[in-house]
Amino acid sequence: MRSRNTRRGPLACTSAALLSAVFPGLGHLAVRARFRPAALAAVALNVLATAAALAIAGSARTRTDVAALVADRFTFLVLAAALATALAPLGIATVLALAGGLGILLFASRRQGLAVLAAITVVAAALHWAGAAPLPPATAEVGAGGTAVGLIDIAAFFFKVGAFTFGGGLTMIAFIQEQVVNQLHWLTPREFVDGLALGQLTPGPILMVAAYVGYKLAGLAGALVGAAAIFLPSFILMLSLLPVFERVRKLQWMKAAMRGIGPAVIGMLAVALLQMAPHAAPDLFAAVIFAAALSILLAWRVGAIKLVLGGALLGTLRDRLA
Repeated sequence: MRSRNTRRGPLACTSAALLSAVFPGLGHLAVRARFRPAALAAVALNVLATAAALAIAGSARTRTDVAALVADRFTFLVLAAALATALAPLGIATVLALAGGLGILLFASRRQGLAVLAAITVVAAALHWAGAAPLPPATAEVGAGGTAVGLIDIAAFFFKVGAFTFGGGLTMIAFIQEQVVNQLHWLTPREFVDGLALGQLTPGPILMVAAYVGYKLAGLAGALVGAAAIFLPSFILMLSLLPVFERVRKLQWMKAAMRGIGPAVIGMLAVALLQMAPHAAPDLFAAVIFAAALSILLAWRVGAIKLVLGGALLGTLRDRLA
């Protein structure tokens, strides 16, 4: 017999999706430039904490010499993913797939790792020459051609984002920022940071960005579609894997692939944060707020909501005194 928590799980997820879809309409007008520095600092600290946790997990059960080797591999994977994301037109899905192959190569079997890397390279090259991409953009764009984005475009995009996400909601930042801002041009960099700042005030802050993007493109209906579509791949994947979950989780190559993907996510997020930083802190006042918020987070671990509200208060006072 299922427990009460299991029975309430779908209801809780549905309620969260509905709330995240409605909230952008209520809170959109409250998001201003004064929120951005503190919000981005909170996200940056989450990335640092995730990196530290992955590094510790990778070397906690090893001897000192092996731990040093794991740390070196971790650093290598972080830097390689960051450079590939920033400099090479591979796309995030391809970078993550290559990182998984490198994980198998470094932590499991060299032979299997080389085979996986070769297969990924062939597939990526074939898609490139065919004029496609592992995470293809929608056909309609806002801004460049002035064409309105439909609900089907929003649903298809966020379904793909959810399907190609590894490591939880935080990793969606790099996916959404690259596609929505850099490729599709649905939002400007500043609008995207606004959504990120708004998300810091809600439960599930990163997934909130999906509802915010949908709301900006198609109103409340777009927010509902975006929030539902980004969760749907996880539901499908978990329902399909439940019968064999324990067996899959214990596969050696799967563990090795995830050890490669984890550091790659950190590298990609670092690039995304660097790209967003100038838009979050466009002047000296905002840069000071960003530095102060990050320092407070590191020193005293103050909650992100308090810092975002504090940044809003300082921004309001500055506007009134100017």
